[in-house]
Amino acid sequence: EEKEINEKEPVLDAVNGTENAPEVEAEPLSELEQLKVDLADQKDKYLRLMAEFENFKRRTAKERVDLIQTAGKDVIVSLLDVLDDCDRAEKQLNSSDDIAVQKEGVQLVFNKIRSTMQAKGLKPMESVNKDFDVELHEAITEIPAANDKMKGKVVDEITKGYFLNDKIIRFAKVVVGK
Repeated sequence: EEKEINEKEPVLDAVNGTENAPEVEAEPLSELEQLKVDLADQKDKYLRLMAEFENFKRRTAKERVDLIQTAGKDVIVSLLDVLDDCDRAEKQLNSSDDIAVQKEGVQLVFNKIRSTMQAKGLKPMESVNKDFDVELHEAITEIPAANDKMKGKVVDEITKGYFLNDKIIRFAKVVVGK
C-alpha cells in the first residue's frame, strides 16, 4: 500500500536529506517593506562591522602594550653577559692588587660592551676634526682655532654621538673652532 503524498506536508528529499516544502508563491513585498528588509540587513552588517572593528582595536592595543613591555628584552638579554663580566671584574679588583691585570680585565669588559652594542646596530659618531654639522652635532662652545684649517671644524668632543641602524639617537656635544 502506497501512501499518497499530501501537497501541504513537507517531503524529505532523499538526495540532500532536507525537507522540501511545497512551493508556495510568496506575495511580492511592497516597496516600503523591501526597504525595511534592506535597512534591517544593512543595520546588521553595520553592527557586525563595528563589533569587528572594536575587537581589532582592542587586540592591536594589547599587542602594542606587549611590544612596548618587551621591546628592550633583546638588548637586555645580550647585556647580561657583560653584566656577568662586570661582576667577575669587580671580584678581581677586590682580590688582586696588580694594576696591570686589573686594567686588562676592565678593558676586556669595555670591549665586550662595545661589541655587544655594535652587534645590536649601535655605531659611534666620528666628530673630531670633521666639519661642524648642525644635523649631527650640538655645539657647546666655540674656541679660537689653532690654525685656519680648524675654523668651522670640531676641535673636541665632550659627549660622543651615536647612530642606531643609521638613525641618530644622540647628537654629539662638541667644541667648535672659530
